[in-house]
Amino acid sequence: MAGQQTALKSIDNTAPVYDGPIFDGDTHIQEKDYSFFSKYLPEKYHREWLPARKRGEDGKFGLFVGETCVQNADIREDGKIPPPGKLKEWLMAINTGIAVDASADVTLDMYERDARVAKMREFGVDGSIMFVGEFVATFGVLGVLADQKGPEGMNAVFHAWNQYLVEEWGLNVEDRVYATPILALNDVDWAVQEAKWLVENGVRVVVMPMGPVNGKAPADPAFDPVWQVLNDAGVVVTFHVSEANFMHPLIELWGEKPMMSRREGQTAWQWMFCYSEIPVMMTMASFVYWNFFERFPNIKIASVENGAEWLPRCLYKMDKMRGMARNGYWPMGQLKERPSAIFKRHCFVVAYPEDDIRKIVEDIGTSDCILMGSDYPHAEGVAQPRDFADEALRGMSEEDIRKIMFENGRRMLPKGRTGLPG
Repeated sequence: MAGQQTALKSIDNTAPVYDGPIFDGDTHIQEKDYSFFSKYLPEKYHREWLPARKRGEDGKFGLFVGETCVQNADIREDGKIPPPGKLKEWLMAINTGIAVDASADVTLDMYERDARVAKMREFGVDGSIMFVGEFVATFGVLGVLADQKGPEGMNAVFHAWNQYLVEEWGLNVEDRVYATPILALNDVDWAVQEAKWLVENGVRVVVMPMGPVNGKAPADPAFDPVWQVLNDAGVVVTFHVSEANFMHPLIELWGEKPMMSRREGQTAWQWMFCYSEIPVMMTMASFVYWNFFERFPNIKIASVENGAEWLPRCLYKMDKMRGMARNGYWPMGQLKERPSAIFKRHCFVVAYPEDDIRKIVEDIGTSDCILMGSDYPHAEGVAQPRDFADEALRGMSEEDIRKIMFENGRRMLPKGRTGLPG
C-alpha cells in the first residue's frame, strides 16, 4: 500500500520474519469486572438481565445474566486467565507432564483504553478490531431470554455494553483500536435507532449474532432499514464465534443439550456441527444468495475466530449449488455472477494460526479475503500478533504475507474514514 514500507526476511526460506505494519482482525477486551453494567443498564432490568460474576443459589461461581447461569462460560473466581497465546503449550504440557503456569493476571491493557493503545503500538499493530471478551458467552442466554420474554431486556443489555464502549473506550481510538458494539435484529425499530446512534458516535465495525432472526434470513428485506443505515456509513459487519442459538433445536433432536459447559457438557459432535464453522457458513452464504451486496454494496462482512479451513469447500459448494438452483426460487433475484466472486469481493475471513493458510490460498486462488488474528489476550491464538506470520504463513509469497498481515484488513477498514469505504 502507498506510504507503507514492509520489510520481509526469511529463515531457511520457509519461516518468515515479518517486520511490517499489522492489522489484527481479532483482539478482545478482558473484562476485569462488570460494574459498568450497573451504571449503564437501567435499574428496572437488573433483576432479570444484569450480567455479573457471582455465586448462584447452588453456591457455584459463574457468569450470570440476572439469575440465569451462563453454563458455557469458563471463568475463575480469582480472576486469573490463561496466559495469552499459551493454549498449545499448556495442552502439550498435559501430555508431557511438564509444569506450565495455567493462569495469569489480567493486565491494564486488557481492559483500559490508553494502555491498550500503547500495547498495540508495542506490538507494531497499525489497526485492530476489538471484540467482547468472556461476555460473548452470554449471547446464547440473552437470545433464549429474548425468545421467552421479548427482546426489550436483551436490547437494553446490548445498549449498555455499547454505551460503555462509547463513553469509556471510543469506537475508533486513533485509527488503531476499533471497538465492536453489538447489534441484534430481533427488534427492527430498536436496531435502526441503535445503528443511527452508533454511526453518530463514529462506529466503524459492529458484531452481530449469527443466523436467522424471527424466522427470517438476516438479509430478508424486513431488516433492510437497519442495513441501509450501516450501508450509508460503510460499517463493517462481523460474525464472531459465539453460541449459535438457531442450532439448538438440531442439538435437541439428536438427544443432546445445548449451552452446556464446554469443559464438562459440550460434546465433540456439537463442536463439529453446531459451533463455529457450519453456523458461519450458513450465515454468510445466506447473505450472498439473498443478493445482499447488490442492495448494500458498501457493507463488508467478516467471519472472526471461526477459522478458514472451511472456506475453499464453501466457495466451491456455493458456486455448484447456484447451478443446481438456477431454475429455482431466488428471494431477491438471480445472481449476476458466481457466488464465490461476490464473497471474495465483499467478505473476509480471519484464519486460525493453525490453519493451512498456504493451501487455502492456493485452493481459492487469492489471499485477498484472508485476515490474520492474534486473539489477544486469549490463550487460543498467538502470544503477540507478529508471531502469526511465523506460525501460519510459512512458505508463502511476500505479497500474500503482506496482504494477510496488514493490507487486507486496512483495505477493509481504511484509516481516517467515517463515511463510505474507498
